[in-house]
Parts: sequence; C-alpha cells; structure tokens
Amino acid sequence: MAQVRQSGFMGTPPVVKNLIIINVLALLGYYAFRGSFNLNWTLGLFYWGSGQFEPYQFVTHMFMHGGFAHLFFNMFALWMFGRVLEQVWGSKRFFIYFFVTGLGAAFLHLLVNHIHIQTMMAQMDEESINIVIERGFNALKEGKNFTNPAMRDLNLSMNIPTVGASGAVFGILLAFGMLFPNTQLMLLFPPIPIKAKYFVFGYGAIELFLGVTQAGSNVAHFAHVGGMIFGFILIKYWNSRRKKFF
Repeated sequence: MAQVRQSGFMGTPPVVKNLIIINVLALLGYYAFRGSFNLNWTLGLFYWGSGQFEPYQFVTHMFMHGGFAHLFFNMFALWMFGRVLEQVWGSKRFFIYFFVTGLGAAFLHLLVNHIHIQTMMAQMDEESINIVIERGFNALKEGKNFTNPAMRDLNLSMNIPTVGASGAVFGILLAFGMLFPNTQLMLLFPPIPIKAKYFVFGYGAIELFLGVTQAGSNVAHFAHVGGMIFGFILIKYWNSRRKKFF
C-alpha cells in the first residue's frame, strides 16, 4: 500500500488536481458565455429521449456545474477524499474509478428518469405530449414553461440537463468508507465525529430515500446512489482479481 501524504493543493496528486482545474475552467467558461450561450445546454446530460441529447454528454456533464456553490462542494469532497484514494491506488486506477462511477451514476439517473417520464406520459394525452416534445426546450430557453402542471413537469424532466461530478464524488465517498472504515470524520451540522463507514452508509440511505420520495426534483439523487453502486461493484471486481486489494 502506498504511503498517504497530507499536503496542500500543490501537492495534490495529478488526476485529482487536473480534474479540479478542468471543472473550475468549465465553470468560468459557463459564466463567460452565459449572456449569449448556455454551455450547460450543450455539455450537460439530457434525457436520451430529448432532441438535445448527445452521447458525449455522458462524459462532459461531469465537468459542468450550475454555480460556484455546486462546484465548491463537489471539488472540496474530490480533493479531501479523492487525493487519499489516488495516493493509495495510484493515478491510473483512480482515473478509471472516477469515470466508471461517473458514467454509472449517469446511466442509473437516466434510467430512473426514463421510468418517471414514461409514468407521466401514461397519464397525459398524446397532443400534450407532442407539444412538450416540439416546443418544450425552446420555451425553457426563453425562461418560460407550460402552465399545465403535467406538461410543465414533463418538460422539466425531459429538457433540463443534469450537470456535476456528484455521481463520481459519491463513488469516491463510498471507496473511502470501504478503505478507511474507522476513520473519524467531523460533521458540520451537527459538529460531531462519526466513523467513515457510518457516514457513507447514512448518506447513501438518505439519497436513496430522497430519490424515491422526491422523484422529479432538481437534485439527481439516483445519480448519487448510482455512483455508490457502480463504485461498490468495481471495488468488488478488483478484489476478486486481487484478494489483497483492500
């Protein structure tokens, strides 16, 4: 096992450092072009039944964020926990893990969103559905939406892109909890210590609960759950190939 080094940002291992830099540059680009061009509507991940969906968005959405706070919390968690994993695993394995969990999170999110959309469509007439498909995205671009509640919700589910590295970050949290289960973490609210394994389990349970009870919300809870699930599967696969991986 590699020695874990604690240091500032300049001592951050290369994959984590470059991921943070790319994400920061992407947010700056989003702000720079926001007046004339919404970069999140090109690089964010749309529902695969939307006319705005492109396969490359599975990757690019992980580098886009909705604002500074969204970026800060994701990058802080990536730096805090990801640098430790990269130091222990090595850059190549961490790079693979980051993208597998990010892609897995996106897949589960789109799958759950597809089920949600199909459920809504089953309760709507064909004319309303076609209006949403044909006019919905342009309405959102103009800052508008439909007044009909069903059409409005369908439009938001179909034509609002998902952005952020949260799925991969939740995968990283899971890996940290599995690798260092008894490490004490300090919560902010409330300010109490908790072992990493309990923190990860509790966080995952909360996200699963919110994903089930708040379907269609503007937070991709099942993407977070997906990052954890695919991270767990990948770690188990690695362990089956190398019994002393952990």
